[in-house]
Amino acid sequence: MLIIGIEGKELTANDRTRLAAPEVSGVILFTRNYADREQLLRLVVAIRAERGGEFVICVDHEGGPVQRFREGFTRLPPLARIGELYRRDRGAGIAMAEMHAIVMASELRACDVDFSFAPVVDLARGNRVIGERAFDPDPGIVAELGAAYVRGMRLSGMAATLKHYPGHGSIPEDTHLEAAIDPRPLEAIRAADLVPFVDGLAAGAEAVMVAHVTYPAIDPLAAGYSRTWIGEILRGELGFRGVVFSDDVGMVAAESAGGIGARVSAHLDAGCDLVLVCHPAMVDAALDAVRGRVPCAAEKIATMAGSVAEGWASLQGDPQYRRYVAALGELAAPAGTHA
Repeated sequence: MLIIGIEGKELTANDRTRLAAPEVSGVILFTRNYADREQLLRLVVAIRAERGGEFVICVDHEGGPVQRFREGFTRLPPLARIGELYRRDRGAGIAMAEMHAIVMASELRACDVDFSFAPVVDLARGNRVIGERAFDPDPGIVAELGAAYVRGMRLSGMAATLKHYPGHGSIPEDTHLEAAIDPRPLEAIRAADLVPFVDGLAAGAEAVMVAHVTYPAIDPLAAGYSRTWIGEILRGELGFRGVVFSDDVGMVAAESAGGIGARVSAHLDAGCDLVLVCHPAMVDAALDAVRGRVPCAAEKIATMAGSVAEGWASLQGDPQYRRYVAALGELAAPAGTHA
């Protein structure tokens, strides 16, 4: 029921102890865990040696400012460049979304990383942390490109995660650093931010990540703590039966529930299947909070596991992959990082 961060580029004794806990269902990797592909492969092998059965390794590897592994991987343009291309040439934009997804997913799968938390289907409407991570301000365009991205990921043997449900892009606050409140009524959110989630689910997305945003017109609790958003709307109205992830419980906007243990419990009580505890220093408190809880169902975790993939050398020899990498290179690459 927990996806945890680990300390560095090799497993420490603390990491190994935490990985042994049955409440841990996976590991999320960050830039601090990466030096080069060879080191990444050794780390993945070491993690998998600690845990058999249904267990996943994941990463935020969207492209643009959020790409944890850079040296040795294709530099992925931000999704905003794809949206710009779509506005010039709809067909080219849709094709580029699929290509971006295929390159991203194929490279991670070649390193035995199960999935990236992608695609972002928030609207590009001025949020400080979303920015160029979003395709476009228009929900119809985001819906079409998001669905194409989901198709590309799934073609490459990777499960897709739509984020940040029910929409993080229409308010300015950065939930990493501050509380975020969206005062709009449900009807306004349905007509805009929810549209790409509906189409992404129809395209087969296996998972949704819930935002640390509060929508007081719908529920006084943040979406990740809200049975209304998760149970009534996502599960009930939209009929979603896949995996629901929390966002990182270490973010400032998650503090409304209390300490780390309270945040984890509140997410699980609201209907999240898997809770992200990205900071290693917070993992022990999270584990204390979930002792004795029923773990996430093995079949749900299995839906997020990557399918059999080519090795890196075989991937590099694939002419289609090389064409897609060349096409991505034609899009303008952004400056800066968001690690």
